Amino acid sequence: MTLGVDLAVQRGPLAVRVRFSVEPGELVAVLGPNGAGKSTVLRCIAGLLPIDAGRIEVDATVLDDPSTRTFVAPERRPVGVVFQDYLLFAHLSALENVAFGLRARGADKATAREAAAGWLERVGLAGHERHRPGELSGGQAQRVALARALAIDPAVLLLDEPLAALDAGARGAVRRDLARHLDSFTGTRVMVTHDPVDAYALADRVVVLEHGVVVQDGTLAEVTSQPRSGYVADLVGLNLIAGQLQAGTLTTDQGGAVVAASAAGDGPAFVSIRPQAVALHRGRPEGSARNAWPVTVSDVDHHHDRAHVRLTGAVALVAEVTPAAVAELGLRAGERVWASVKATDIEVYAR
Repeated sequence: MTLGVDLAVQRGPLAVRVRFSVEPGELVAVLGPNGAGKSTVLRCIAGLLPIDAGRIEVDATVLDDPSTRTFVAPERRPVGVVFQDYLLFAHLSALENVAFGLRARGADKATAREAAAGWLERVGLAGHERHRPGELSGGQAQRVALARALAIDPAVLLLDEPLAALDAGARGAVRRDLARHLDSFTGTRVMVTHDPVDAYALADRVVVLEHGVVVQDGTLAEVTSQPRSGYVADLVGLNLIAGQLQAGTLTTDQGGAVVAASAAGDGPAFVSIRPQAVALHRGRPEGSARNAWPVTVSDVDHHHDRAHVRLTGAVALVAEVTPAAVAELGLRAGERVWASVKATDIEVYAR
């Protein structure tokens, strides 16, 4: 079943306006920084938060449409949810936690418990039926939450930061287990995450949210190869500069000029530059460099055998250099230096 999401909702100062769809068997990761509106979107799909405008539907079944006063209660939606902190009932056993969703939908106790036992076996937790959440590891608790969500036979499975509650040591193994269990679910799947590793490992497509709106939608390879926001560029370690392109030169709003070796067309565009391609100099570089800008060092962040140098100016950049270069150039906050980039190291694409 296809999930169609077209919603507008106000959450305090944040206006969330999002539109995307998810095809059967597809897992879409909603990726973005904290406060972007990711969990709000998930809550709207689940029915925990009514939308102000738009429509949420699964195939021909409308779940929420304010224009027709249609609103399907959460317990009547074909939607299963795995919450960030799993929200298991501490006083209930694993079996009773999984059976809870079925009981809430009208199943009798015996039927719900039998189905719950089957789901615990499917997620590798046979023998843990009587254990309460406090007696389970983080990975086991997540599998109980997943079994509870899948036991109701949903058309749509929602996962809210499914690995965030785990420590770094357990995350890799649990991520692999989660991928295996998700592969067995043929419905539509939506996962909220701020971790690109989770998106890379689990998702078929990513929808990137910033400030309540979709800024990019595509496969992770498509999104990271041509980032369209500073957030995505930071994720993949690129400098992203926006401006107006004319005759192969991009002019920024601050008056900086970036020359690319090959750039087709004119108009609004982005250029992306790898930090490793940025060279730093005490004085203006000699020779025929077509890209050389006076900049000010705002911060130097050391990472083992490399240093990230943040630079402000008409063209703002991050350069990646060696600690030896930091010492040799005397790079520290407030220092004025020159940055240069070869035109052949610049990628240009339309906005």
